Amino acid sequence: MPLRDFYLVLAVILIWAFNNIMIKLGLDEMPPLLMTTLRFALVAALIVPFTRITRVQLPLVLKLAASFGLMHFGFLFIGLNYAEAGTGALLVQLGTPFATILAAIFLKERLRLKPVIGMLVSFSGVVVLAGGPTLPGPLALTLLLLSALGWAITNLLVKTGPEIEPLTMAGWLSMFAIPLVGVGSLLFEQHQWTAMTEAGWRGWGAVTYSAVMSSILAYGLWNTLLRRHSVSRLIPLSLLTPLVVVLLGILMLGESLALSKLIGGALVVGGIAIINVKRPKRAPREALTDEDAPPPSSKK
Repeated sequence: MPLRDFYLVLAVILIWAFNNIMIKLGLDEMPPLLMTTLRFALVAALIVPFTRITRVQLPLVLKLAASFGLMHFGFLFIGLNYAEAGTGALLVQLGTPFATILAAIFLKERLRLKPVIGMLVSFSGVVVLAGGPTLPGPLALTLLLLSALGWAITNLLVKTGPEIEPLTMAGWLSMFAIPLVGVGSLLFEQHQWTAMTEAGWRGWGAVTYSAVMSSILAYGLWNTLLRRHSVSRLIPLSLLTPLVVVLLGILMLGESLALSKLIGGALVVGGIAIINVKRPKRAPREALTDEDAPPPSSKK
């Protein structure tokens, strides 16, 4: 991987990790569903006018508005209102083993030994987290796990649905998610107008950062990187994201550095690495590209 692309990967990881910190800061000034609704409104306003979807793609986008918009993001924002950013980021990583289980059930994909071991390791990490002081209460824990399940369902829908350009998908699912999350805010939250008018840089900064930096810029860069490099090269690096969230939570939010968080987090991320990271196939010598070949100055 060229050094330029490696720096881009690190930039995406930092943007995604800092998004969790901004959400935590923003929740001090806005209720979670209101902030989620405003985030979707901004994403839709910036993307929808410049993109189009077909009738064939519409049913998928509507389903994604529910699974990714309402279930993943809605429950994530509510859960982070009651949980540490680092612990929340680690729990949401369970979307990967959830997706593996759903694929085995609904797509009849064969469950091999390696993914099963990875899932057991990840779930053991949750057990360790449960024995420590950083795990949120039952309601927040349930919401964060439902958020992870929403991410898994989204992956299943995208895998089986018609192809849609990622940025187009983000814009249109955001537009259809606005009424879903907005109604939830009207039913379960209060004083939305007061929150919007009195919010400062934390509230509006969280909305703007989550929409522009995380959803549009970071995912745009990530999709560009996916066109240049294999998933097997990028996934191991993306697993740094929850670890960076834990570090930023400690440094910026004063979150705890409990031993259970370190061990449980390592097990969660390690299990996901077992599921996702594949040993690259060795290409024939004559088929090696410039990118695959080691630089002349490299040493073993």
